[in-house]
Amino acid sequence: MRISARADYAVRAALELAAAGDEASLKAEAIAAAQGIPHKFLEGILGDLRRGGLVVSRRGGKGGYRLARPADSIAIADVIRVADGPLVSVRGVRPPELSYCGPAESLLPLWIAVRANVRKILGEVTLAHVAAAKLPDEVLSLAEDPEAWTNP
Repeated sequence: MRISARADYAVRAALELAAAGDEASLKAEAIAAAQGIPHKFLEGILGDLRRGGLVVSRRGGKGGYRLARPADSIAIADVIRVADGPLVSVRGVRPPELSYCGPAESLLPLWIAVRANVRKILGEVTLAHVAAAKLPDEVLSLAEDPEAWTNP
């Protein structure tokens, strides 16, 4: 799985909004500066997050962006899907739409298993978990494995 810059920026922007609280609005410029995200790129991402129902915006001097619902009800997967589309695809195709033959036939259940595990982690971890630095024990356990940190 590859996390695009767009998805990474979208999650980081959503985390800034989560850390600001339910009632606070942040300007795009402030989010961009805090996370080192190019402002113009972030504007497009915030527009997608707004259209996806994850953030709301308000114009004016006291305007800005805020989460559309509580951070504990927005999974990281929600943000990535709005920013980038499906969590796992193969050549741009969702695994259930693929078919293989011969010795490659068992690739399909492998891709489905990969997708299920990605969904499990990113679907259970919320913006609130990450913003509070309180990841679920299962995620911490996976990250504590020294092999997880090496690049084969």
